Amino acid sequence: MRPTAESNEFRRELVNLLPKLRRFAMTLTRNSSDADDLVQEACERAITRSHLWNGEGRLESWIYAMTRNLWVDEIRKRKVRTGSGTVDVAEQDTLHIEASADKAVYAKQLHKLIMTMPEGLSSVFLLVNVEGHSYREAADILGIPIGTVMSRLSAARIRLAAMISEQTERRA
Repeated sequence: MRPTAESNEFRRELVNLLPKLRRFAMTLTRNSSDADDLVQEACERAITRSHLWNGEGRLESWIYAMTRNLWVDEIRKRKVRTGSGTVDVAEQDTLHIEASADKAVYAKQLHKLIMTMPEGLSSVFLLVNVEGHSYREAADILGIPIGTVMSRLSAARIRLAAMISEQTERRA
């Protein structure tokens, strides 16, 4: 059975979303290995359920919501199992970002700061400030009220500004 032009386009869009999807998965899992597994599982599910995509809204939002739901399910499974922990944020691998040397260093530092925030704050910050989703889209992706998105985003911005200020003061 040959894939249709529509399914080819769907797969192309999915491939283009991979870097964003991995960044989002990192805010959920706090671990590069788990993030990679989560992205793979989300992509497999998106492809096998592509017939359920109605074409309304952004494909990105649909896949992000699917990824978040998969991670929630994984957390529930881990609570049942014993001996399954997570890696501390300081021990995790970092994302590879193509940029000039200065920008890459700054991006890496910023990424570490974002990853030290609690999951609820970092996910909202990433979706709105890095990926450019609207508050409504972020709320739908994360399955929370829009007011919660706004309050978490405000808290994340304040926390990030304080962390940057603290680091700047230490260097001075």
